[in-house]
Amino acid sequence: MAGIKNVLKGSHDYTLYKKRKSLVNRPQNMYNKKQNQRLAFDGGSYMKYDTQQCRLTYKEELAPGVFDFRLQNQAFAASAQPGQFAHLLVPGKPLRRPISICDVDQKADTLRLVFEVRGEGTQILAQYQVGDCLDVLAPLGRGFTIGDTSRRALFVGGGIGVPPLLYAAKQFGVNATVIIGFRNRDAVILKKDFEQAGCRVILHTDDGSAGRGGFVTESCREELENCEQVFACGPAPMLKAVAGQAQERCVPCQISLEERMGCGVGACLVCACKIRKADGSEGYLHVCKDGPVFDAKEVVW
Repeated sequence: MAGIKNVLKGSHDYTLYKKRKSLVNRPQNMYNKKQNQRLAFDGGSYMKYDTQQCRLTYKEELAPGVFDFRLQNQAFAASAQPGQFAHLLVPGKPLRRPISICDVDQKADTLRLVFEVRGEGTQILAQYQVGDCLDVLAPLGRGFTIGDTSRRALFVGGGIGVPPLLYAAKQFGVNATVIIGFRNRDAVILKKDFEQAGCRVILHTDDGSAGRGGFVTESCREELENCEQVFACGPAPMLKAVAGQAQERCVPCQISLEERMGCGVGACLVCACKIRKADGSEGYLHVCKDGPVFDAKEVVW
């Protein structure tokens, strides 16, 4: 991995932070070399974002093409919130890759990232080995609003949308019911992690090879009768269905959206999401900065 280390060394990833005149008529970002921080313009002030070298302390392939990374960084571990994400620099690629924060271990000062290989960028990331360092911009985005953890909470995840729910579900422990769905038994991940946190887990697979057959929305409809808050992450059709079911029963629902991203800090328009404002009008927000978590009632499907 010496080649990767050489590429990362001294890289400031400046291509992601150019001026965007289409947004406002002033520089959108700056780089503070002395403090190793990104300064992104947000309509009136500059916000600080840390980019740091993080050492990979643990790596495991949880399922075919799905990798579990633990990255050590005390500052990131201390500040990361459930539902936020990290932006990883990929050597040879102009854009970073956004990876949801699956869990945080503040004693070990680590962020846990679980991702699926879906293209060249994530394939390169999968080649890193324990001891290597990655250039990471984190923690980013608006995560879940946890609130009172004595409430009965329902978590619904599909596929690679399951990892972002773990850290949030652990806050509720025995008060959490977690419904997770995968293609088949070989694709199942993190079930034991939720169970070890005290959560009640309902597993679905599309082909019925593990747990219940069919979609997670079937169990979701049943479990909504006994919950006070819903948290969901997964494919858009699943999120739309879960949001609709929650609205029918007047249960608050937060959803984490998956979108392609460019800058990761709201300086470009790659991850624009249509939302419904309080006055009934429609507009757009950035999934990376205003999300990835939204109140389900805000999202225009």
